[in-house]
Amino acid sequence: MKRWIVAVSLLVSSVAFAGGRPPPAGASVTYEKKTVINFEDDTIQGDLTKPDGEYVESRKKVRHSNLIKIREEFKDKVLQSVGEL
Repeated sequence: MKRWIVAVSLLVSSVAFAGGRPPPAGASVTYEKKTVINFEDDTIQGDLTKPDGEYVESRKKVRHSNLIKIREEFKDKVLQSVGEL
């Protein structure tokens, strides 16, 4: 008897949640332009998950050769130019 009562109650509740009749053939369905969802009465809980560490990839410093070359004969050329004056 209990099984029969449970089966009937499930059948009645499923019909109740199914809603009304479907729209007749050829009827158009209209949608609202904007949907508003209100969460004022609901409590939303969650956790912020972060990675345990950070992976930072950086390049090693590259050693370049000096682009300024010091002329060794510069002092001699300056002294020669003074002699020409």
